[in-house]
Amino acid sequence: MTDAAETPGGEDYLAALAGIVADVGAVAVELARVQIRELRALAAAGRLAEAQTAQRNARVQVHDMALRSIAAEVGGVMRVTDRTVQRRIGEARTLIEGFPATVEAWERGRIVRGHAMAIVETGTSLPAEMWAEFEQVAIARCERNTPNRVRGELEILAHRMHPRSFSERHEEAAAGRCVRLVPGRDGMSDVVATLPTVIAEGICDRLTQQARAIIDTRDERTAARGGAGVAFGDVATKRTGDEEGNDDDAAAIVATDQRSIDQVRADVFADLLLAGTPALDDTRDTTAGPLGAIRARVQVLVPAATLTGEDNGPCDLAGRSPIDPATARTLAGSTHIWERLFHDPTTGVTVATDSYRVPSGMRRFLQARDQHCRFPGCRVAAIRCEVDHTHDHALGGRTELSNLAHLCQRHHSMKQFTAWRVRQLGGGVLEWTSPLGRTYREDAPTPAVAFTPATPPPPPSPIAPAEPAPF
Repeated sequence: MTDAAETPGGEDYLAALAGIVADVGAVAVELARVQIRELRALAAAGRLAEAQTAQRNARVQVHDMALRSIAAEVGGVMRVTDRTVQRRIGEARTLIEGFPATVEAWERGRIVRGHAMAIVETGTSLPAEMWAEFEQVAIARCERNTPNRVRGELEILAHRMHPRSFSERHEEAAAGRCVRLVPGRDGMSDVVATLPTVIAEGICDRLTQQARAIIDTRDERTAARGGAGVAFGDVATKRTGDEEGNDDDAAAIVATDQRSIDQVRADVFADLLLAGTPALDDTRDTTAGPLGAIRARVQVLVPAATLTGEDNGPCDLAGRSPIDPATARTLAGSTHIWERLFHDPTTGVTVATDSYRVPSGMRRFLQARDQHCRFPGCRVAAIRCEVDHTHDHALGGRTELSNLAHLCQRHHSMKQFTAWRVRQLGGGVLEWTSPLGRTYREDAPTPAVAFTPATPPPPPSPIAPAEPAPF
């Protein structure tokens, strides 16, 4: 007999879960207070070092020695190195002294630590005299979303507020592109490439598509050759026999291929760089098609003014991070899928596209509206999610915008197989209800690139009373 406390939906189960949630919430509040207290203590240590050397009119080197000494003293208590403490003192002073409104909002529970870190990391790209103005807007945006979702929006906000154009700063940053080899343990190393965001995103997307095609067609590839096949990505280490390949060996490779998608991505990455093209591609005759034909996909939101060259502000890469306008114009000029998006001037939410064919036009509309998975806190890009019927189609739910939203595979399964429930409130707003009855409102993401009227609309003319109708 199953214990009621272990049965999802049972009273004992819900009571136990409610207690756990309450404990976690209380701990979070207490932890925030302790973290802020520690930051203030570290900032005070930095000010003490500064005050010591200021009295002596000391050189920079003397100030650094004083700071090192204090950091070593504090490090002895914290059981970390003085270098680590010195770095944390600098970070604490930046937050406590440079972003006081952010600290206050964190202390009051309006935002969490992740929000505070995002505000500091994006805001410090601005001149110090603009930090106060930036954090006031940033805090308001953080209150509406999770840290991982709001970071891209804050980056674009900082870029738009910066006195230097985004194009100019991107050009300088792009000059630092490079590839680095970081030796690791057990005969492994990391190859790190620093590239423009849109190129890096495209590389990752193409690798993911190719890896998914390999994994999804394992059985199909084996059956296509009557039990023989070749596992792409294992060519360099596992292929045996003559140049044409040995069918028995190839079949054995496919039959025992249990690599994860991360492992396949890494193998494809190495094969493409070493060979220039996929060394072997046995997905050609499968539903996935040839791997070499797979191309990277990126979703970019570009204002009309940026396309015409009237504006040089940043563009938005699928709600992830800003990209430079020159790259956005190049992508717009070469794309085979190009549609205008119309936004509500008040909310900034996408409300229409030029094309509204079902399902392709509607799918693109939803990708623009949702940007990512619509489960609270999830940020998996919409192009990697499933379009879900909020009210199940098998139970009468219609295929229309007010009944569709993107969910990643993980949260689509949660909606189907757990007590989490969701309903649409209109305008792309979703309301999730947890097994405890807690509700979480998911507003349609506001595009990081939005349009505002150049001049305010004129006030409406007074309407004269209607003349009585003649009989």
